[in-house]
Amino acid sequence: MRNSVLAFGLVLTPLAWPVAAAQAVPLLMPPPPQTEQPLPQLQDGRACPELVQALRTNLGGEASVWSVTVLNSDGDVLGDVNGSVPRIPASNQKLISTAYALDRLGPDFRLKTRLIQRPDGSMELNGQGDPDLGIAGLQRFVLAALRQGGARGDSVGAVKLMVREEPRSNWWPSDWHPADRGYAYGAPITRLALTSNAVGGAVSDPYTRLQRLFEKEALRRGGTVQIQRGQPLLERLDVEPQETLVLHEETSAPMHALLSLANTESHNFTAEVLMRQASGLWDVRAASRATERWMVEQGLPISGLRVADGSGLSRNNRVTSRTIAALLMRMDQHPFSSYYQASMAIAGRRGTLRNLYRGTTLDGRFRGKTGTIRGVRSISGYLQTVDGPRYVSMISNGSFNPNTVMGQILRSVQRFSPCPSSVAPVMRRDELG
Repeated sequence: MRNSVLAFGLVLTPLAWPVAAAQAVPLLMPPPPQTEQPLPQLQDGRACPELVQALRTNLGGEASVWSVTVLNSDGDVLGDVNGSVPRIPASNQKLISTAYALDRLGPDFRLKTRLIQRPDGSMELNGQGDPDLGIAGLQRFVLAALRQGGARGDSVGAVKLMVREEPRSNWWPSDWHPADRGYAYGAPITRLALTSNAVGGAVSDPYTRLQRLFEKEALRRGGTVQIQRGQPLLERLDVEPQETLVLHEETSAPMHALLSLANTESHNFTAEVLMRQASGLWDVRAASRATERWMVEQGLPISGLRVADGSGLSRNNRVTSRTIAALLMRMDQHPFSSYYQASMAIAGRRGTLRNLYRGTTLDGRFRGKTGTIRGVRSISGYLQTVDGPRYVSMISNGSFNPNTVMGQILRSVQRFSPCPSSVAPVMRRDELG
């Protein structure tokens, strides 16, 4: 991690890994990776009666507030209760945004923050939303702007700098509750986000904070900087005009590490940036529509799907457990499947599942994503059984005791894998012809 106690005398909250987003022209985005695997086709009519009965028993009188779907690797719908009812998914929404980002950008993609010098001699600071950009990185940009610390050219005392940042209207999805915006988990989503725009709570004006710290560091080093705010350019950071000089560049951790931050630790800022970066659009509404189109392209059942943000903090998101389970199956067929699964929390071991199901038959055998906002509890992921993987999605909107129910359902899936009804009886030796 890149930040903790820094030269400005500030104590900053340490963050996990970085994240990214940039305004790239959609037509210039790389195509999705090719795969020879078939797209998922769900097969109804192949349910496991014992599992279906167990699910209904587990849900009891709360069945109306739950959606549960269980698939196997052949696409058989082994168990389903209200699986086609769209519900608020909370952070299970991140399973969609991270799959989209991995497919569009690949596991080695890195976000960039650059200080550049234009042909006319002017300087600009551009970013792509690296969530782990910290004060130490900012100090290196100041050194480069002042031509100190090994930067090319003679040291300068006064610098004019254009900082390109999103307008305030793009800092938060408009439907995020105002109360959430004061907490670290609801920090504004900006291109130049020092410590993910969180210091204990959310930084309410990240642009002013960056300006103040940049100017203070320049003054400490014997120089001055005059910062002007500008709108982000449509060009990509990796396609700079000829004669443009990159004075300094900071890069994020690779995409596969960003995925882990979003899914294992449920970092909202990272998930939001990944969705924007994958679409090349920083307007969250446009990025959400692009995400929905990608879901259609994957051949997934999308009835009732509504993408409102990338993190699940919005209560306007809607998705069915069938859609999530089918997405998990699709990503298990994906060329980058191992990265996607590795980004999940593990029951009893790590992430948001580290304290769940420890010491039970689920310990270490379930990789998944949890989701929690008021009145909503969800969990979806990969359950390893003796009969192969099971793709399980559970979403509750109003359950009184969701954690207990979810554990019971996962153990039922284990118990009825394989399904007793589908196992041919073993013939005794004296019955063989």
